[in-house]
Formats: sequence, structure tokens, C-alpha cells
Amino acid sequence: MNKEISLPDIQAFVVIAREGSFTKAAELMSCSRSYLSRQLNQLEAQLGVSLIIRTTRAQRLTQQGEAFYQQCQQSLNKIDVAVNQALESASELSGPLNINCVGGYIGETLIMDLINGFSRLYPNIDIKLDFDSRRVDLISGEFDFVFRMGSLEDSALIARKLMDIEIVTLASPEYFKTHGRPLHPKDLKEHACITGSIKNWRFVSSYELATDGSALAEDIQVKGPFSCKNGHAMVNNAKAGLGIVRVPAMYCLDEIKEGKLLHLFDDWQAASVAFNLIYLQDAYQSKKLKAFKDYVISYFETLS
Repeated sequence: MNKEISLPDIQAFVVIAREGSFTKAAELMSCSRSYLSRQLNQLEAQLGVSLIIRTTRAQRLTQQGEAFYQQCQQSLNKIDVAVNQALESASELSGPLNINCVGGYIGETLIMDLINGFSRLYPNIDIKLDFDSRRVDLISGEFDFVFRMGSLEDSALIARKLMDIEIVTLASPEYFKTHGRPLHPKDLKEHACITGSIKNWRFVSSYELATDGSALAEDIQVKGPFSCKNGHAMVNNAKAGLGIVRVPAMYCLDEIKEGKLLHLFDDWQAASVAFNLIYLQDAYQSKKLKAFKDYVISYFETLS
């Protein structure tokens, strides 16, 4: 649209043409006849054509005015349809919902249990769950929600913290028998470590303090013959006695309980990691998206 041409002026013209009277149009639009007349004069000046011939007793559309009216009326009707469809979609509890999540126990068990419960409540919402751990772009609209561990960098997004995930460093009894047991985080440089996407392991002392009074920390660059971004595969590799693994404790609660995997240190711990629901800032979030967000928050509140 020409930037000089005002949509309100076009809307005023359409009402005047449809009602056949400035007086009736002014009543419908809750304004004065003189205001409508100024709008029409402005529109005609911008277009460079006469749209309505008006006298003291009558008015009629010019040939150009009739053609312009028909086209504008159709366009405004399409806008009304689009507005109504947007209002309906914002209030509906149906349609697609695209979710991205880390895989492993968190995605396959924890989040799947959440989604199963949500689907029972809202059977008309079609959920697509993706376990790709790549960095996704919520701005592009590919996903509505993302579940992720760790901090959030993009200020255009909201990260709702759902829980803290305990991180543990473990190895099997067989590994200790064959390779010895590390006594300090620095000893890990001489051991086979099973890694995922993070090769730098940070440990915080439970007792020692740094010079500034904070807990003493050690950052260790680890390496090993096996690397995988799947938590189950990493745990299985550690159970086979092939290395030291660092994973969320929830990945291997049974293995820890049964003594198949043992903790490395008593006085050095890995910091817990926040697990977040990430979504776009949107003051007018649809009812469908709000229902899922509220369900997720409620679900995790029951776990705490």
C-alpha cells in the first residue's frame, strides 16, 4: 500500500459507499459528517481521482469509485476473515504442538510421562516430539517449546526453571580394579573418561575454600576412547568397565543402588544443572501454548 494512503480513510470510504449516506456512515462510525468528508477528500487527493459525486441532495459513486469500492470491500472482508481465524486459533485447544527435548532418560521417560498425561487431557492437540540435541531456533517457528539443561543466553527467550539435576561422576568396580581409583579430580587426566558434548569437567570442593572465600573449584579437560551424546550409551560403556562417566544421577539410579557404578569422590562434587522449559516471550500466547506451559509447571511441582 502507498504509505500516504491511510487504511482508516479507505474504511471510511467503504462505509460511505455501502450506506449511500454520509449521515448514516457517521452514525455507524461514531464520528461527524465533516470528519468523514475530510477523510474522503484526503483519499481522493491521494488517489488523484473522484470516488463519490455528492450534492446537497444525493451522492453516487463514480465509475472509478465503484471499481475501487468493490475491490476494497473484498479486501476488508478477507481481513475480517483473517482476524476471526486468528481469534479462533488463539482460543482453540487443538492443532499441532512442536517440542524439542534432550534425549535419554529425561526425554524418553520423564518428558514422555509428562506428554502422555497432557495428551489424555487434550486429545485434540497433535504433539510432535523431537530429540535432536542441536541448538534450535525458536524464532524460526520450528518449535513451540524446548526442554534443555544449562543456562540461557538469548534474551529474546524465557527459560522457566523446572528442577535442578544432580550430576554424578561414576565408574564400575571393574574399572577401579583394572585402572585404580582417582583420588583427586586432577588424576582424571590419566584416566579414560566417557564424554558427551562436554569435555571440560568442573568439580567443586565440599570442604576447601579459595582465597576469595568461595568453594575451591577444579576444571579438568578430560578425554577417552569413547564419546557419545546419548546418556544410555555412556552409562552402558561405564558399566562395561571401559571408563569414567559423568551423567545426571537419574540416568542410572538402579546401577548406583545395585553397586554396578560407584561414585568417584567424597569431597569433590559436580555442580547441579538447571533443567528449563524454554519458549518465546509472547504477551498474547495462544490458549494451546499456555495450557502446555501451565501443565509442565504443575507436573514438575509435583516432583519436587
